[in-house]
Amino acid sequence: MSDYLLGHEPAIRFVLSVAIFVLVASGEALFPRRVQQIGRLVRWPNNLGLVALNTVLVRLLLPTAAVGLAVIAEARGWGLLNAIALPAWLALPLAVLVLDLAIYLQHRLFHAVPALWRLHRMHHADLEFDVTTGLRFHPVEIALSMGIKFLVIAALGPSGLAVLIFEVLLNATSLFNHGNVRLPGRVDRILRRIVVTPDMHRVHHSVHREETNSNFGFNLPWWDRLLGTYRSQPRDGHEGMTIGIGQFRTSRDLRLDRMLIQPMR
Repeated sequence: MSDYLLGHEPAIRFVLSVAIFVLVASGEALFPRRVQQIGRLVRWPNNLGLVALNTVLVRLLLPTAAVGLAVIAEARGWGLLNAIALPAWLALPLAVLVLDLAIYLQHRLFHAVPALWRLHRMHHADLEFDVTTGLRFHPVEIALSMGIKFLVIAALGPSGLAVLIFEVLLNATSLFNHGNVRLPGRVDRILRRIVVTPDMHRVHHSVHREETNSNFGFNLPWWDRLLGTYRSQPRDGHEGMTIGIGQFRTSRDLRLDRMLIQPMR
């Protein structure tokens, strides 16, 4: 079964990503959390155009996906988990947890280092918060993130199946937790014990710096709670909060060409 999944990794990720995108977008249309001032016709073509560009560049620059590197590492005995004898039932969830912690720490790094923030701030400069925001990353940030992920995989030595599960979960939760979807308060409180919810992650997209520098998790909420970066609610409320950063607040800044040159501005 695992051989089949690994052999069809690109198709599996694509089909699941499209399905989750449609599901979250439908939830936004039916149960919106905030009234958006900027319509989808302005933002979505540019955000999705960036996704297409990133996909092409990643395939050209890094033809070996993270799952492929994990398979190579496993075959050659690279990494910690390939050097110690752990049962598969323990090694797989442990690998997913460590990979998720690495993404959390990387996210904090991109906020803390000014040169990296110039790349990452493009994600935060979206003036609305919805499912396409979860796909809006600068191509250089995508390339650097992949490089960091490759180093972690080579050092950790997770199985290809563990990396595939992590990648699918990361894609799914990034789309989900950027959704402009209204969840009942009780459901949100229960869910955010095990996964980052839209209300939790929306705080991270606040214009207030102390809120921007909180709730760094994409997938699991535990790292924010354990490492002191958790913030329950935005101080202005979810309906009243301002999304984005202080710079780049015109509709022109939402265009694809302006997003690409934004780190140099």
